[in-house]
Amino acid sequence: MACAACNAGRSLGLGKSVSSNRTFVKSNLNRFRSSSLSFSFNQFCKESISSPHFALFIRNLRSRPPNLLRFHGFKSFSSTSNDSAEASEERVAVLVIGGGGREHALCYALKKSPSCDAVFCAPGNAGIAQSGDATCITDLDITDSAAVASFCRKWAVGLVVVGPEAPLVAGLVNDLSKAGIPTFGPSSEAAALEGSKDFMKKLCDKYRIPTAKYQSFSNPDEAKAYVKEQGAPIVVKADGLAAGKGVVVAMTLDEALSAIDSMLVQGSFGSAGSRVIIEEFLDGEEASFFALVDGETALPLESAQDHKRVGDGDTGPNTGGMGAYSPAPVLTGDLQSVVMETIIRPTVKGMAAEGCKFVGVLYAGLMIEKKTGLPKLIEYNVRFGDPECQVLMMRLESDLAQALLAACRGQLGQVSLTWSPESAMVVVMASNGYPGSYKKGTLIKNLEEAETVAPMVKIFHAGTGLDADGNFIATGGRVLGIAARGKDIQEARDRAYDAAEAVDWPEGFFRRDIGWRALTLKQLV
Repeated sequence: MACAACNAGRSLGLGKSVSSNRTFVKSNLNRFRSSSLSFSFNQFCKESISSPHFALFIRNLRSRPPNLLRFHGFKSFSSTSNDSAEASEERVAVLVIGGGGREHALCYALKKSPSCDAVFCAPGNAGIAQSGDATCITDLDITDSAAVASFCRKWAVGLVVVGPEAPLVAGLVNDLSKAGIPTFGPSSEAAALEGSKDFMKKLCDKYRIPTAKYQSFSNPDEAKAYVKEQGAPIVVKADGLAAGKGVVVAMTLDEALSAIDSMLVQGSFGSAGSRVIIEEFLDGEEASFFALVDGETALPLESAQDHKRVGDGDTGPNTGGMGAYSPAPVLTGDLQSVVMETIIRPTVKGMAAEGCKFVGVLYAGLMIEKKTGLPKLIEYNVRFGDPECQVLMMRLESDLAQALLAACRGQLGQVSLTWSPESAMVVVMASNGYPGSYKKGTLIKNLEEAETVAPMVKIFHAGTGLDADGNFIATGGRVLGIAARGKDIQEARDRAYDAAEAVDWPEGFFRRDIGWRALTLKQLV
């Protein structure tokens, strides 16, 4: 199996991949952050913004020395600690790539980072810009590595954080790293862990990482014969990237056969579905496990659990995620240790042994099997999960910018992270009809009021725009993430749902049972 996703069917054997005035800068940065910072790349780069405070900030930003990444002594970086902020002499401006709810959450956390001078987001979205969590560069082509590199050099960006999977698989990190720009995320070769499920499964086989029994097929007749031999329930997956929709948990043979036809015959997912993975059905509880990785060291993050299915009671088709919460009671401390020892560390070592060192976020989708109580790997993602990222960033108290820089520099062994002991929950609001067809351009009202109905509420924007009158409209399927923190799951849940109920959007919907597994477990205990 070659390291790139397109060659995943070959035998496993992978080739090698490839002090400023802090007070002045921060005061001017705070002045130029407004409620509607969103600029086109051309407008931004031509310095056509007239604010003198903005011009002063940019001059200071561009005058910073190039060695912004020389941090010494990574320990625990709390966003509430002035000592931590003053301990680092260098500062950094960050560019976040993407424009969804995950990227909004990353911008929110980076904005709070004591060492972060500025946060840019390309392309971003209307909600990110209006919130002031980042300056959105709306027409920077994130598929054009040269344009991204040019922007970074012009505006002294010291760290790029790639949010979505597509630019990772396409090789944006390879190109920016080659240009000398520190970029958090895996190379295209390492991103094959998500870009090809066949690649991931073969790696699991070679390094004895526990996962579901499977077979890969490109011939529909052979795939159907295997399904009939195995019986239902069974799982059919598109090999490549399918925007979170390429998985069918078939409870009957007819569903499985229909999924095979859809992917291999009708081409419903294009080249992503030209090969399918047929997996055994695992009975148990799903959970998400995240770790920062610097190529050799893996640093676990807090646990989280999401709800993939569109309907209450975990019914209906899979989606990109309808809500999440953290911590996840199902992932006990003992289980987290098992995940690290049997899944995460063998993966990191295996990727390094294959010449594809992994740097970035390793996101393991797990099934805690009912019959054994042990975790098995369902799939890997190579970026922060969405919506799990929202609840993790609500709980993170460390300096995210420095932690990600440490990963880029191979220094995670010197890092520890501080987390709020409180719980966090996010409820996703989606357009009616999602994950099927839905109407765009519907009006969303009362967002500012919704964010103030309870303490510790934050609304993350995933698919919003502005109409001609400056009102928020829905531009996607999953549109808003209503997040909240509380002393426990119940309080976080109450706050999130109070805020969701306050949003005036008749054409939207949300699940009303996010967190039910955690609450049920709490009641049993």
